[in-house]
Amino acid sequence: MSVERTVETASAAPAPAPRKIWLCADDYGISPGVSGAIRDLIGKGRINATSVMVVAPSFHRSEAITLNALRVHGARAAIGLHLTLSAPFQPLTDGFKPLVNKAFPAVGSMLVRALLGQLDRKALQAEIAAQIRMFGYEFGRAPDFIDGHQHAHIFPQVRDVLFKLAREMAPNAWIRQCGGVGGVATRIGDPKGLVLDLLSKRFRERAAAMDVRTNPAFAGTYSFKESVDFAALFPRFLEHLPDGGLVMCHPGVVDAELRRLDPLTTLREKEYAYFSGEAFPKLLADKDITLA
Repeated sequence: MSVERTVETASAAPAPAPRKIWLCADDYGISPGVSGAIRDLIGKGRINATSVMVVAPSFHRSEAITLNALRVHGARAAIGLHLTLSAPFQPLTDGFKPLVNKAFPAVGSMLVRALLGQLDRKALQAEIAAQIRMFGYEFGRAPDFIDGHQHAHIFPQVRDVLFKLAREMAPNAWIRQCGGVGGVATRIGDPKGLVLDLLSKRFRERAAAMDVRTNPAFAGTYSFKESVDFAALFPRFLEHLPDGGLVMCHPGVVDAELRRLDPLTTLREKEYAYFSGEAFPKLLADKDITLA
């Protein structure tokens, strides 16, 4: 009898719940081709988050309205702010400094200045507040989360200003941390990911101290070489990723505006094709993963 009870108990145990992840398309608003591709994927249920670049010249009220309309009609997607503090984009505020040809400095220059404590805190505070405020004006609410173009939001100086303002202006938003999973061995051949790991360690510590929510894990960095086989690469991002983890992606359709502003072009079309195809949902099903 005891054996039979054991068998019955084991058979009645519920199956493990699927892992739920965030698949977030960055750079909404950078160009019409990118924004249209992201909306298409959200509408098809292939991604469940996107972050909006409110400083981009192509981002207008119509882009916010059409993105919002997807949620109104039942699409499940988080919409966040893609905080932008690097070239070739221009700040919303007049007093931001330093500037290079009226635009933010290149991301490498911003990182060096941040590491040396040379960024102007008042200028940072005004610009970050302006971008959060612009998001609220265009979407009618605070962002669901905040991340950063070229990950500038995790830089020293920037992170502390962002944490303070997010608590005041978007208290329910979580903020993306960019630390990976699986240890240093998984970052071999991915120097960008290794740098993000190092910066994110302190970022997570400061976020915890300030009671700011972050995602438990992050994936999605790669070399962005034109020869990359994205379909073969993507499954690696899901390895070791815990429940609630986030994968960054950059799907899009290449147009003239994208070419003018960003070197990441044809790879966006590779990503878009992969997420639109049938191999992607099959992979999620095989790995027992769903979108959060």
